Amino acid sequence: MLFKEVIGQETVKQHLLKTVQCNRLSHALLFIGPEGCGKLPIALALAQYLNCTNKNDNDSCGDCPSCKKYAKLIHSDLHFVFPVLKTTSIKNPVSDSFIKEWREKILKNPYFNLNQWFESIDSDKGQGMIYSQESHEIIKKLNMKAFEGEYKIMIIWHPEKMHDSAANKLLKMIEEPPSRTIFIMITDTLDGILGTILSRTQQLKFSQLNDSEIIEALTTKQYIDKQTAEYAAKLATGNFIKAIDIANESEENEFYFEKFISLMRLSYGRKLMDLFDWIDSLTDQPKERIKNFIIYCLRMVRENYIMNLKQPSIVYMTPNEENFSNRFSPFINDRNAFQIAEELSLVHAHLEQNGNVKIILTDFILKLIILLKE
Repeated sequence: MLFKEVIGQETVKQHLLKTVQCNRLSHALLFIGPEGCGKLPIALALAQYLNCTNKNDNDSCGDCPSCKKYAKLIHSDLHFVFPVLKTTSIKNPVSDSFIKEWREKILKNPYFNLNQWFESIDSDKGQGMIYSQESHEIIKKLNMKAFEGEYKIMIIWHPEKMHDSAANKLLKMIEEPPSRTIFIMITDTLDGILGTILSRTQQLKFSQLNDSEIIEALTTKQYIDKQTAEYAAKLATGNFIKAIDIANESEENEFYFEKFISLMRLSYGRKLMDLFDWIDSLTDQPKERIKNFIIYCLRMVRENYIMNLKQPSIVYMTPNEENFSNRFSPFINDRNAFQIAEELSLVHAHLEQNGNVKIILTDFILKLIILLKE
């Protein structure tokens, strides 16, 4: 991938180009920033630039043998580590178990999140993880000599998902890697990353994209009309992944919306038996999707509370969401909004800690029934 193909992030691009040209690039980088800001595309562009045999001051050439292999993600010195899930056919997965699907996902669109990745590998229920056996694969690959490039590049996507045993085995490798080896780790949050790994990396912070960058990308890369692009950019709040979903009215967002409506209607009506059926239907989903649904609920609670302020310019909802919220927003008010948001945050935290999904959701719903009557 070329730097010029990455949306926005001009400050980050110039910083990385300068550090490479001055031979001051750290051997262990940690890219941190909000979802959908382009951390993975930048990592791919940097990796290609490092091994380009005819690079200029601003970008890779795009034509040398190395660049052509990077364009297909098949360069022998480019390695990936990413969260995977156990499936019925793969009981002890590592990243290479899904490398074909990973390449296809990136080549189709390098802007995607964890849930979209797990959906693309048709995973069973469970939380994605970089399992302990992955550390052996990383050490084996990086102890080999570079095959054809100047640098060996190891891109680790979402290192916070790495099992502690895997992370601990990599500490020495990250601190003292083989010659001409570069680690690029990519995360949305520092939570869950071992402090001993953080201390061994140079952090580079990314900012969210601005509306004009998203609008231009939607119209030129996704072929979406300008009016729709402007609307999607407003609701996306700097997240290009979310902007694509909004512009295309994604099935994922529709799933969350329908689940939210039924949850609130059944809870307000105190229909316990129907709510237990609702819980059963949600627990059939992968845990990552459930966690994303809770995040969606938090957003909807916030937007419904703000809607009561009668300031449309600061309300960020799709037409369908807004139509529902015109009737529902009075039930989210000063007496319960903050408590509902706090309970949803607790649900998300407990899911992160691998709590029992049914017990967590049942406890939340019993509280929600009371809070909606406040």
